[in-house]
Amino acid sequence: MTSDIDQYRIGSEPYYEAQGNEIALYEAAYAASLPVMIKGPTGCGKSRFVEHMAWRLGRPLVTVACNEDMSASDLVGRFLLDRDGTRWQDGPLTQAARLGAICYLDEIVEARKDTTVVIHPLTDYRRTLPLDKKGELVHAHPDFQLVISFNPGYQSLMKDLKQSTKQRFTALEFDYADPAVEAAIVAKETGIGAEVAAKLVAVAQNARALKGHGLEEGISTRLLVYAARLMSRGIAAGEAARMAMVRPITDDGDVRSTLEHAIDLIFT
Repeated sequence: MTSDIDQYRIGSEPYYEAQGNEIALYEAAYAASLPVMIKGPTGCGKSRFVEHMAWRLGRPLVTVACNEDMSASDLVGRFLLDRDGTRWQDGPLTQAARLGAICYLDEIVEARKDTTVVIHPLTDYRRTLPLDKKGELVHAHPDFQLVISFNPGYQSLMKDLKQSTKQRFTALEFDYADPAVEAAIVAKETGIGAEVAAKLVAVAQNARALKGHGLEEGISTRLLVYAARLMSRGIAAGEAARMAMVRPITDDGDVRSTLEHAIDLIFT
């Protein structure tokens, strides 16, 4: 029978291609019981990295996709009413702290600021989580770690972390991989040929050069994988690239035209 902790374990190794010494840095932070903040653009491999590290360290992983409607109770837990009366149900953060899992709060800036404050006692020497509604103080398991991620490109006065939160974390900065490495990732993920993968990356390089000049964000590695998967299903390169790499990121006619022209040149 599956235990509470086993349901969060990652069964097989998630593929991840290291870009520097981020693996060693993360392992050191985990060994020192330090929380980690991961910053980088959309679709550059932040979540995959966390999954890979959880597998590598042999720790279960509890992932929370943060959003603006998420309350503190969604994280820590709440009382529920059933036919036997009321019962307490732990939230994902509390579960991870009790079980000794890695708790990954993805896109933390999307959560309300009054919600993110609840993580503070878990990020310093106390490593505790007060459950005020229940009158309990949870002491985090020695193997527990808190990891958060966000995209600095979308920061604003309305969506940013407080300094009081930022300065509780160590940090790793991610970006899209070098072209050769990114092409190898796309080929490995999809089984597409190395030459075609390199062409997809070349299109992405053109798009990323437009960031701040008509595009809020460049084409992510994730979208390259999507395009390659469409191509592996028999969709022509140009159509696959337009569907997966151009239409999702912009509605601007001029920008679309520029990117589609690049696609035609590279895949001709």
